[in-house]
Amino acid sequence: MITVHCYADPVSPYTWLGLRDLARLEYAGARVVLVPVLFAGLLNAHGNIGPAEMPAKRHYLFRDVMREAARHGLPFAGPPGHPFNPLLALRMCTAVGDDAQRSALLMTFTCATWERGVNLMDETTLVQLADEAGLDGAALLAAAHTPAVKQALADATARAAADGVFGVPTLRIEGDDELFWGADRIDALLWRIQGHAIDEVALREFAGRKPMAQRKR
Repeated sequence: MITVHCYADPVSPYTWLGLRDLARLEYAGARVVLVPVLFAGLLNAHGNIGPAEMPAKRHYLFRDVMREAARHGLPFAGPPGHPFNPLLALRMCTAVGDDAQRSALLMTFTCATWERGVNLMDETTLVQLADEAGLDGAALLAAAHTPAVKQALADATARAAADGVFGVPTLRIEGDDELFWGADRIDALLWRIQGHAIDEVALREFAGRKPMAQRKR
């Protein structure tokens, strides 16, 4: 069975839209494993800023997300404020040892904030949501405050950045270096699973061409 890793952070509404579409990969016979990573850490690693930090892009982002939610019949409430700090929620997910349970918890957190408007920065809320997912919320909250879990999330984020992951959601077939970034890349990944591929030699040649102009910073 093909395993697909999905790097995700509930702070991104596109993570929410992407997770809602992952069943298509499972229907195609793939095993999907969600990997909690800190989006802010990816941004820092690549010297980037989040889309919600750019006023024009922020307004577009929320319109686009609400439009996509409406098109797919998904309820939209949105978090109390955005961006928010998902660190504790991500650490609780990281503390879950079982892949399926970790994926279920990350899905629960993500859907709860974007569909129900819950505050993922509130510890009581996080415990309640973890309990709803069939886990021991209090135990996971305690584990999330331990140095080992904090380091595990930091390490996972650093590994993802080193592998070229710069945004969420990003999909990757286990054993394959090719990345698929964005909630709208399920079809592209399915195409890859079916055995299709681009010309890697041509890609390296094109990517290696020198820039003809450079933007002033």
